[in-house]
Amino acid sequence: MTGQDMTGRVALVTGAASGIGRASALAFARRGATVVLADIDAAGAEATADHITRDGGTAQGHRVDVAEESDVRQLIATIADRYGRLDFAHNNAGISGAAGPINAMAKADWDRTIAVNLTSVFLCLRYELELMARQGFGSIVNTASVAGITGNATLGAYAASKAGVVGLTKVAAIEHAPAGIRVNAIAPGFTLTGMTRQSMAENPEWARAALAAEPVGRASEPEEIADAAVWLCSDAASYVVGHVLVVDGGITVGRRPPDAGAPPD
Repeated sequence: MTGQDMTGRVALVTGAASGIGRASALAFARRGATVVLADIDAAGAEATADHITRDGGTAQGHRVDVAEESDVRQLIATIADRYGRLDFAHNNAGISGAAGPINAMAKADWDRTIAVNLTSVFLCLRYELELMARQGFGSIVNTASVAGITGNATLGAYAASKAGVVGLTKVAAIEHAPAGIRVNAIAPGFTLTGMTRQSMAENPEWARAALAAEPVGRASEPEEIADAAVWLCSDAASYVVGHVLVVDGGITVGRRPPDAGAPPD
């Protein structure tokens, strides 16, 4: 836990109603941070806040559409007014979008995926960085994906949006490091979120193939991704700037051979 005590500090997590976002919010709270939870699913954000407060932490949920500039601007203004600071932000909200080949993709599906996964990160950065620049410190982690590094067939809009997050992260990092603000990204692999479980149920053959290819023989839990994201935000990662931390069980290194058998104990 060296460098990860966050007592007295304020963290923002978007997409906090479920999955990696909820796990990230709980991880910040366990380290002592006051957590602001943002999600278009207001009930889910409140449920995460209730979980934190039951465990003795401090959290507040907000209904926010992170693809809408006015919502994001108001959220950051509320944080500034209520707490006077923003130490950490995990820009995590995202959707998988419609699957299908690029030559059959509807522009409406493209626009929605880019709006939620990429434009939202720009908007959050825009206002988080403004506040952090005034205070002279801060750390931000954006959720990218291994799909934005390697590409995924049938997920053109998703892969493009996540590759955009990688590029945006690096630009923000180099622009704001001199101001005492660190910006990094995390690139999860196959993670057992509600969104992923739905895809697995709809396409079990894809799920079996994806799991069979994993070098470690399994998908990750949201908590494993969240802990890595919170570490990147923390003082323990004070010299990490503009980095994309891949947490994927080794899938970007190489796929597990089909005859590899069970992974070793």
